[in-house]
Amino acid sequence: MAKRDYYEVLGVDKNATEDEIKKAYRKIAIKYHPDRNPGSKEAEEKFKEAAEAYDVLHDAKKRQQYDQFGFDGPNMGGFGGFSGGGFSMDDIFSMFGDVFGGRGGFGGFGGFGGGSHQPAQHRGNDLRLKVKLTLQEVATGVTKKFKVRKDVPCSHCHGTGAEGGSASETCPTCHGSGVVTRTTQSLFGMMQTQSVCPTCQGEGTIIKNKCHECHGTGVVKGEEVVEIKIPAGVAEGMVVNVPGKGNAGIHNGVPGNIQVFIEEEPNDTFVRDGENILYNLLLDFPTAALGGTAEIPTVDGSKVKIKIEPGTQPGKTLRLRDKGLPPVQGYGREIGDLIVNISVYVPKEMSRDEKKMLEELQKSDNFKGDNATKKSIFDKFKNYFN
Repeated sequence: MAKRDYYEVLGVDKNATEDEIKKAYRKIAIKYHPDRNPGSKEAEEKFKEAAEAYDVLHDAKKRQQYDQFGFDGPNMGGFGGFSGGGFSMDDIFSMFGDVFGGRGGFGGFGGFGGGSHQPAQHRGNDLRLKVKLTLQEVATGVTKKFKVRKDVPCSHCHGTGAEGGSASETCPTCHGSGVVTRTTQSLFGMMQTQSVCPTCQGEGTIIKNKCHECHGTGVVKGEEVVEIKIPAGVAEGMVVNVPGKGNAGIHNGVPGNIQVFIEEEPNDTFVRDGENILYNLLLDFPTAALGGTAEIPTVDGSKVKIKIEPGTQPGKTLRLRDKGLPPVQGYGREIGDLIVNISVYVPKEMSRDEKKMLEELQKSDNFKGDNATKKSIFDKFKNYFN
């Protein structure tokens, strides 16, 4: 099914409150719940689609990144993990208990007619890493290698948790369903509630002959060298999500993700302003007065020559198009510019002959700025701080 805008999925506008988003999701989830639509693949897909949309839009940070970058944002591995393909219905039920108050039962009323339940598949925990990038790495994108210590599948039992290839057995408490159902009498009549089976923790099976290496979990501590591709244009504070590279899930469950937090190293040459790069060019007085050329470094390490017009004033800016940073994965904006701010160097010490030449020039009207020139320079000075 083609990916749709999350606001469109829930039928809310972009200014919707958290409460409006929650109500919209609840309505759609009830409509397409598998217990109401047994055997319907379309209903199941819409149910998952709504869950993914809610996962992003009810979280302020995820929603901000989605509003800014859409599906191409740095954290879209996906935002809530669904596009990684590893989430089951049980994961969705457990993640959104704040909306419905229970496991798929929407406030404790049980299912919609005793539909089937898939046994739980455990998901490994996510890992968090920090990476410091130079401005040059931000401009081009980079692949980093990390040696990560994490939970990995047990090689002795191949992740099953069972010793010597022995088979698991059907849980005697839930009879393989992974859930237990309780029926109680209330003022509203007979009511059913469902919860995760306490014996098998929702798996539907139990292991009697446990692996002696992993003690029945199917995972052990290990190391893995992970290559992480950082897209060009990322910024301080962004998070790049790497699906499936986190801790292994017990009993061959779904692996977690790695969340890479971006930090930027200070740069002595440039100042970053969004996608634009600011550079301060210090001209000598003769070049500023007579004109000429100047060589400007760029963020990719190359250099470009620019023309200096005669009479160039301090505070003048030049804009070199498309010499800045790219937007993250090309979403929504153009490549930034390199903005050159011109300053003029005034020497603190001069020889006697140099002083004499300047004293002669000082007498010339050409070296006495008129009121209009002075006002123009003052306005530029004010605007610099506004």
